[in-house]
Amino acid sequence: MKRFNPISQSLLTASSLSGLTGLGAGPGLSELDERARDIFRRVVETYLETGEPVGSRTVSRGGVALSPASIRNTMQDLTELGLLAAPHTSAGRLPTHAGLRLFVDGLMEVGDISDADKDNIESRLAGRGMSFEDALNEASQLLSGLAGGAGVVVTPVRDAGVKHVEFVALGPDQALAVMVFDDGTVENRLMVTPAGVTPSALQEASNFLNQRLRGHTLSEAVAEMGDELTAARAALNEAAARLVEDGLAAWSGGETQNRALIVRGRANLLEDATAREDLERVRQLFDDLEQKEQLISLLDHVREAEGVRIFIGAETRLFSLSGSALIAAPYMTGRQKVLGAIGVIGPTRLNYARVIPLVDYTARVLGRMLEG
Repeated sequence: MKRFNPISQSLLTASSLSGLTGLGAGPGLSELDERARDIFRRVVETYLETGEPVGSRTVSRGGVALSPASIRNTMQDLTELGLLAAPHTSAGRLPTHAGLRLFVDGLMEVGDISDADKDNIESRLAGRGMSFEDALNEASQLLSGLAGGAGVVVTPVRDAGVKHVEFVALGPDQALAVMVFDDGTVENRLMVTPAGVTPSALQEASNFLNQRLRGHTLSEAVAEMGDELTAARAALNEAAARLVEDGLAAWSGGETQNRALIVRGRANLLEDATAREDLERVRQLFDDLEQKEQLISLLDHVREAEGVRIFIGAETRLFSLSGSALIAAPYMTGRQKVLGAIGVIGPTRLNYARVIPLVDYTARVLGRMLEG
């Protein structure tokens, strides 16, 4: 086993990301003596392995040369620090979300991904003729199977430049807005045209946008066109100006709507859910997975990372009720152009040591495959 490189891991703190709940900074490792660190680590590792609260006798049987009473006292100190909690149904302790964060950031050891897992990932994502969408679906399904949670992938933000824009009349009150991008893709939007639109107004709106959008990305165009359109309104036919505004709104809105969130392996989340409270957490997590915009927003923050990012439970508003965790990494081309993000969602007792390198390696292979 080896410690995971903290630079490539790029872990987040609760204060460094919008959308997090703003939890106060928990105690650091410097506040724990060697005995407390050892007991805390053993409690967390046992909990992640079993999913059950951990008692002092369990810790003492694990090789700690202390009496159960001394271990209990230390566990009580860790509870008062907010790192452990005692469920009302058990005398044992389990880690809080703050405790898991401290463990992941400072005590966890992560092993190398196995050759078998590497071969599996490489072979599953290297199929000839696999489309872009097929590759994303396969990667999500693959991670779900290997990691035991739900695999999630968010598709890239379009960043190809605009090549051509045209409005085509379909009837007295309808037009088709066509946008062709430098990468060869074409997007169409059906629009309701304002009153008074003539073929010349359609052509005028097309010319106006072609002169100003060509070579720019759609996101750049939407950001830059507002003031210019206001200034140019006097020179444009009123109907043409309305067409330009409606067309930009249709395309920019479609950019968000068309970004797919691929989720595979939800059934894995039910495998260990037996108690009523476990089933309620899974139900809440299923609700979280339906919050497409919030989850895409969270994964978009991962795009800014240089490696794996981890979100634990109440650190994010999205997972504050379900008590879930997300381990995710950006996938990018060999030229370090970030395309999107991929990850695994599951209970906070995910096997972090195994899942982190799986997510990291899958993201790198997916990026190479998509570039090729």
